[in-house]
Amino acid sequence: MSYRVVAVMVFLLVASLPAGVAGAAGSGSTAGAAGDRIGPAGAVATVDDEIVVDRSEQFATSVASSSDTLHRATTLRQLPDEPGEFEAEMTFELPDPVTGLEVDIVSPGTVESTDGFEETADGTYEWTETTDTPSIRMTVPADRTGYEGHHRVGSTNDSTGTLSAGSGGGYSFVDTGEWGIVQVPQVGLSWRETESVGFESTATVDGPGATGGDIAVFGEVTEHERTVDGERHRLVVPEAADLKESPEDVLETLAAGSDALEVGERPDELFVVAAPTDVEWGPRGLQYGEGDAWVRADAPIDEPDNVWLHEYVHVRQAFAGPQDGVATETEWLIEAQAEYYAALISLEKGLIGFDEFQRFLERGEQSPYANDVLVEPNSWEDETDYVKGPLVYGELDRQLRLETDGDRTLEDVFRELNARADKGTVTESDFLGALENAGGTEVRESAERYTRTKAVPSTWDRSEHEAAFDQPISTMEYRFATESISVGDESWKQWDRDGETTTAVPVGEPVTVPVAVENVGDRDGTYDATLQVDGSVVDHAQGSLTAGDRTTERLEWTPPQQGVYDLRVGSETMTVFVRGPSSVTVSDLAVEPDDVDPGESVTATATVEAADDRPGAAVLPVRTPEGVAAEESVVVRPGETATLESDLAFDEDGYYEVAVGNQKTTVSVGGLPAAQLEEVPGFGAVTAVVAVFVMLVVSLWRRRL
Repeated sequence: MSYRVVAVMVFLLVASLPAGVAGAAGSGSTAGAAGDRIGPAGAVATVDDEIVVDRSEQFATSVASSSDTLHRATTLRQLPDEPGEFEAEMTFELPDPVTGLEVDIVSPGTVESTDGFEETADGTYEWTETTDTPSIRMTVPADRTGYEGHHRVGSTNDSTGTLSAGSGGGYSFVDTGEWGIVQVPQVGLSWRETESVGFESTATVDGPGATGGDIAVFGEVTEHERTVDGERHRLVVPEAADLKESPEDVLETLAAGSDALEVGERPDELFVVAAPTDVEWGPRGLQYGEGDAWVRADAPIDEPDNVWLHEYVHVRQAFAGPQDGVATETEWLIEAQAEYYAALISLEKGLIGFDEFQRFLERGEQSPYANDVLVEPNSWEDETDYVKGPLVYGELDRQLRLETDGDRTLEDVFRELNARADKGTVTESDFLGALENAGGTEVRESAERYTRTKAVPSTWDRSEHEAAFDQPISTMEYRFATESISVGDESWKQWDRDGETTTAVPVGEPVTVPVAVENVGDRDGTYDATLQVDGSVVDHAQGSLTAGDRTTERLEWTPPQQGVYDLRVGSETMTVFVRGPSSVTVSDLAVEPDDVDPGESVTATATVEAADDRPGAAVLPVRTPEGVAAEESVVVRPGETATLESDLAFDEDGYYEVAVGNQKTTVSVGGLPAAQLEEVPGFGAVTAVVAVFVMLVVSLWRRRL
């Protein structure tokens, strides 16, 4: 009798989507804020638990046809006769390895109907297994408000978490019946599986409108697009909006932000909506989810608190989520960074002059903000992190540049914090440690003084700015090295697919990516090599190179679940299919020789094919009657074959069955050729002969005692 061990895994996926908010309507460039973060009511985990899909047609097709990916498709419908509400229907495609699914409705709303789900006693919805494409249809409140101090959390009507209209100073999301800007509703998912599966999510608007997956727009829209360094920028202008700046200028401004910030955490897609101004908005802009945001259509680009850039900076912050992002002592960094870099990039791109930049920072020297302590949010005035925060952050950037002769800037610290974000909450110790690592103890001591006390720096003048910010810097280039990646200790196959380097790797196995680094400038300097997966930094390495020198760093990533991933080094990308054991089939198995003496080695050779129309990759066990004798890694392209070899040896006479996948063969050790044996399924007959023989020997031996 054989036993099949089924591994039961439970994954929790709850999308608590961080959001950035830009200052109150009409606040202009005075002490009015330009950004904060909010999340959907009731969210209990982070957006990092969910893979946000690349919504290109090519990628959507691969997801839909995947046999190892759980796919959630959300369809949104405006209800023009019911302003303030919209409909959302979620349909799940369940691959064979998923044996159970439970859905927890996180976002406020009312479930109207289900297909293939039943409600449980605790209010969740459990898959009944009557269909492989179960669905839930619900109505969702569209109008959300919340602009109460730094956290911008609106009051609620009742236990549903619906925010009261008019509370908190204006809307953050709204549907007027003519048009709407709404949150894509989120759910918590848990499932059981017999083999690791991936998770992908898509969202569409049924009717006029558009969505980036986290924010959706209802009504007629015009889309403007630009691709910048691998990022697809989508500017969506509703018919009801009167855009102050030209679409080309807005896209150029966003491109400037992309070019300026070398901090990792780069989204595949940026989705920005120019919000109509015929409603009372609370903030001037809001960033929500992975790469979605809206900005008031009347926002200019030629001011220091550039809302378009402010929200873009939030997109690049891996640590800005409300649940797991930053500790209390580092909360000030989220808005300070967004405000500072929006102003600095505007200055460097010629959108504003130095006098405007200087006046913008000088606000932090003024009461009441100057008297607040940045590491103590409970002591702040309404917008201390927006006002004193950028001044302190800018002064630390200036000191760091001077201390390192321009070799290091706070972008390097920003990048390191992004890299640490996946490992947990970014703490004050993380920030101060990264700052000291970049610039030494004096810069760290300045940070401690300006963040832990009421001390406030003075804004620097033009000559001081030039001395710090106009220094020559080293120029580093990063690319995938010519040597291939490796899985475990084995060099791995890569190939070209439509001009893109492509490979497939087994899920759960460590992948090493060689990264070539070269100092192409005239100055010695420090490099920061990073490996990004789907926009998030998963590993990085730092070192120094003299001008003209080069080196290779080896960065690592262990894919946690199946799916299609984009790896990025510098401006280069690689597509990686992460697959499980069922992605390959073993079509043939042979051993050579098949008749040996005890202790002699035999080689088992298996022929492997891809199980579907995508590349296959797996770690296949080579089994003998004693158990798993070896594990061999394999990668194979669709329509091709690959071979794996494993050397085996058996110490005792007998017949031994060897199996890889669903193929088996037999080795004769010290006896008749294996080919003369009758084929018996499993390890049964051959093993039984050996077992009976052993039992007889043992019995006789015992009788002699």
